[in-house]
Amino acid sequence: MSYLNQKLFETMPQEINFDIAFEPTRMREHKYVVNTVTDEPIGIVGKSFNAVDHATFYQNVVNTMTDHLSVDAQRTAEIRWRHARNGAWTMMDMRLPDVSRTISTSRHDTNLEQRIIALHGVDGSCSNTTLFGAIDMFCTNGMIIGKYDRIRKKNTSNFSISMFVRELNRAKHDFYAEGDKLQEWALTSIAHVNVHELLKGIMKSDRKADKMYALYRTEVSTRGENVFALYSAFTNYSSYADERNGFSLKETGGDTQAISMLRREHEVASWVDSGAFKSLVAA
Repeated sequence: MSYLNQKLFETMPQEINFDIAFEPTRMREHKYVVNTVTDEPIGIVGKSFNAVDHATFYQNVVNTMTDHLSVDAQRTAEIRWRHARNGAWTMMDMRLPDVSRTISTSRHDTNLEQRIIALHGVDGSCSNTTLFGAIDMFCTNGMIIGKYDRIRKKNTSNFSISMFVRELNRAKHDFYAEGDKLQEWALTSIAHVNVHELLKGIMKSDRKADKMYALYRTEVSTRGENVFALYSAFTNYSSYADERNGFSLKETGGDTQAISMLRREHEVASWVDSGAFKSLVAA
């Protein structure tokens, strides 16, 4: 068994490692998705919907990665999990410390590590999706960097292995290229910029901009007044939702926090892709 396969089954939470079955509903065009361990329905899907259990999906992903990652990268890999919707929605967040890059500001050095995210749902709540990004290991902020790569396939029994292999082979090169860009941001001073007003324009919410500006000033105390410090404030927002940054999530009564946090990562990617942020970097 490969290092990645071993880590996959050692780390996968028991509550998402279950077989699934389908049962008819009273609606002709729909059926239940059932957790066969608890015998509880965890979703209602269309009659033509098909899916494999989480373990099978992630094993397909990991088996493909094993053939394209070095032994050292596999040995040092770290896997973390998130799940929601009573285990119907899952996310595997893999970090590869063997693929890293140092970002240096005038005050501080931080280390980035490559990150691979795979999403899987058995209730139709998401397509099979893989994202590539990085982790800032100084503050453990997760980031889907730049125009992030996304591999998506509708929830059928097969994962798009050929597309995944192409993106996986390209991901390491893109990681270092994005690292070069972040290093430029670390050396780009914004001491002359009214960052508070900039944030109001990007976020379209004065309240959110106020809290983000306070978070930015905290980053400045460590990293200095540069674009990377502002970006680190963004990724702090997408990594934490508590008293550490003032961006707590509203209690919705469901187990959807993992989904909400991933949405924040996409939100950060949209901020970085905004005209205002691009102008800031270009200036």
